[in-house]
Amino acid sequence: YLEDPLYLGIRQKRPDDAEFYAATEKVLNGLTAAFPGIFIQFEDFNTPHAFGLLEQWRDRTLCFNDDIQGTGSVILAGFISAIKLAGIPAKDQRILFVGAGSAGVGVAKQLVDYLVIEHQIPEEQAKAMFWFVDSRGVITANRGDTLADHKVYFARQDNGDTQCKTLEEALEYVKPTALIGLSTIYKAFNEQILTRMNELNQESRPIIFPLSNPKTKAECTFEEAMRFTNNRVLFASGTAFPEYTIPETGEVRVPGQGNNMYVFPPIGLGAKLAKPTSITDSLIFAVSKALSNTLNSDEIARGELYPRIERIRETSAQVAAAFVHQAVREGLAQDQFWIDLVNAHPASSATSPTPDGTYSQAVLDEVSKCMWAPAESVQQLIPTKL
Repeated sequence: YLEDPLYLGIRQKRPDDAEFYAATEKVLNGLTAAFPGIFIQFEDFNTPHAFGLLEQWRDRTLCFNDDIQGTGSVILAGFISAIKLAGIPAKDQRILFVGAGSAGVGVAKQLVDYLVIEHQIPEEQAKAMFWFVDSRGVITANRGDTLADHKVYFARQDNGDTQCKTLEEALEYVKPTALIGLSTIYKAFNEQILTRMNELNQESRPIIFPLSNPKTKAECTFEEAMRFTNNRVLFASGTAFPEYTIPETGEVRVPGQGNNMYVFPPIGLGAKLAKPTSITDSLIFAVSKALSNTLNSDEIARGELYPRIERIRETSAQVAAAFVHQAVREGLAQDQFWIDLVNAHPASSATSPTPDGTYSQAVLDEVSKCMWAPAESVQQLIPTKL
């Protein structure tokens, strides 16, 4: 990139890890000192640094990585909805990821937590339901290359001498029920891949999530996924795609968009209100459950995986309320107002041993009052005449 005449950055090599972490240490210490109680959202760091910063700081200050935790949370919510419609039990899912960066691994770890917590599948068994394809093929422990730290957890140990070098080979080897793309490879899910996914899942509906964005990097479009699976696909994408009308019936299908916009605003709002000491995995899990719970009866009847975007302020309040409840439930919340309110108005499932994304109406009402809203007129901004 240093030789690229169009490169807009500083023309010098990027800092090594020692320099990078020393610099971020100074910046973050400065921010937390200047703004006590600050909530920090990490975004768009490269994969090793994304995991490194989260690991270093998640128990030191109130912070959250949107690429790892936000993407994982919103995709888990869509996956929870898809599992209900797929036609086979969660324990029988075989999940193939294409792309093994911070977002992909973050999503997969969220799904493992869901399978362990919600379906009581032992962790090792849950982990064995996942395969990853990167630029060199299926990630295995004996592939012959040195794996990045974040890839080791999902590296296959059971492949023997089999090494799949392409997505086509991986598809035949794994026979997945779910195909999740975070590869940024345009059209990686081509007609051959989509058709084969449909053929492999005649007893269930194929789950296909092309999550890379923008559209120029999406693994496939909604129209392609519908056409090449005979309209059977359970679909969510990272970017917005138009509705699709089934030619034979005239039925209009709406694609799910697994975009972080559903979760990072309510996580931020909930964090600033409840002031938890940290953002735990169980808090993120509760957010996923809450988002999946926001689907209304019409959306469920249409087989949609996410609430309509027109309802995002409504659903954001609900997710933030669930976040506040979970923060109090875990003993993380520090703001006494919200602690007292949640204790006075517990969710109906307050005694559930697992995070379930529920909340009380009283907390939802108070959270809604704290949401920013645009002024309807200039007069709202000028309480008295000049």
